[in-house]
Amino acid sequence: MNRIELTRNPFIKKALKSRYPQLAVFIVMLVGYIFAILAGLIGTPVGSHNFSIVFVWIAWWAILILVAVPFFGRGWCAVCPIPLPGEWLQRGAVLSPPEKRPKWLNLHVPKMFRNIWLQNISFLLLALFSSVLLTTPNITGIVLAAMLFAAIGLSTIFERRAFCRYLCPVGGFIGLYSQTAPIELRIKDKQVCATCDGKPCYNGSQAGYGCPWDVFPGGITKNTYCGLCMECIRTCPHDNIAINLRPFLADLAKPSTRMDEAFKAFIMLGSAMIYAGVLLGPWGAFKDAAYNVGTNAWFIYVVIFLAIIFVVLPGLFTLGILQTKSPLPLKQRFASLATALIPLGLMFWVAFSLSFVLTNASYIIAALSDPLGLGWNLFGTANLPWQPMLSFILAPAQTLSLVGGLIWSARTAQKAANEIKASSTPVIVFCFLTTLVMLWLLL
Repeated sequence: MNRIELTRNPFIKKALKSRYPQLAVFIVMLVGYIFAILAGLIGTPVGSHNFSIVFVWIAWWAILILVAVPFFGRGWCAVCPIPLPGEWLQRGAVLSPPEKRPKWLNLHVPKMFRNIWLQNISFLLLALFSSVLLTTPNITGIVLAAMLFAAIGLSTIFERRAFCRYLCPVGGFIGLYSQTAPIELRIKDKQVCATCDGKPCYNGSQAGYGCPWDVFPGGITKNTYCGLCMECIRTCPHDNIAINLRPFLADLAKPSTRMDEAFKAFIMLGSAMIYAGVLLGPWGAFKDAAYNVGTNAWFIYVVIFLAIIFVVLPGLFTLGILQTKSPLPLKQRFASLATALIPLGLMFWVAFSLSFVLTNASYIIAALSDPLGLGWNLFGTANLPWQPMLSFILAPAQTLSLVGGLIWSARTAQKAANEIKASSTPVIVFCFLTTLVMLWLLL
């Protein structure tokens, strides 16, 4: 399948160039986000009846993992409300172009932090406390508020979207998995970008803002660090930027060489397996340890969690690739071949989320009528009894997801191995064995 330029369609192009449709979605999302914070703080402490738990960790998570990331890549980042207040404050404007003189410190982020290691750490922190986060509304409210205020604070100190680029726990894995999506933003003609005066797509102009993600569109080769904010489409004076429809996994044809991205792949793969064991498995002691935060059992759980992600899985992976012959150093082989884990990890999360979401989806309908758990019944569904939904499709859908992820990862492993002139067999065996474990945990 060749790339299809979606922005050739006049309606799509006009909608993307206009700020008003995106602003309308932003406002709705921001209102919903603030309501989720308030619901967590003042609503019922019963998680299954509180808007903050039900709509953030069931409804939003389902949309993100099952639809947004696989099909639209960074599409969620294009409408995420978290950076908005800080960005408006930073620019001193909502719709009009910002003043040339920065209103705040506008510092560069220190070079040592210009990677996704902080995002890896922030995701792990949420993962380690997820048992409390998924069940305790006031903790969810506090975390959501902390993310909002962190984004505002960083916007007053650093330039552009520092929170989104380097700290957001969600942004790291969205960026990683956006490489598999069939949507991309790319330039049409490199020569046009090379000769463009002033680079308004990056630096901004009277037509709009400079790229909030600190990315020069002329250099984009992967979806990972482009937030699909559409500013470059609005500011490009040569109509040289397009939104394209492309084959799945297109970005993975050329493997990454970054260790922070490689370990993000292991973090996401391992976390999905551990979540499946804790939330869906039959091991009561394991579940109790994860839920009893601060106890000795919980600290043992933390050690096991981190050991699986940083020692066991990477260790087994490394033992496999040590058997391959390649002129490249082990570190480069490790990072390049870890690219093959990206589609597998995404499908692990899809399979896990199907079980979690379909089991708890009935809470969404009930919470619509009584979002704060205060006895309301706005739509007559507040007393709807809990029951799993579409349980008959769960096992086939999970199996299909895992098998599909394994096939995609095997193909990606072959391409990555060819790039570095190594064998893909150890990586494919690793993917096969971890898929068997995930099948056992889920089914």
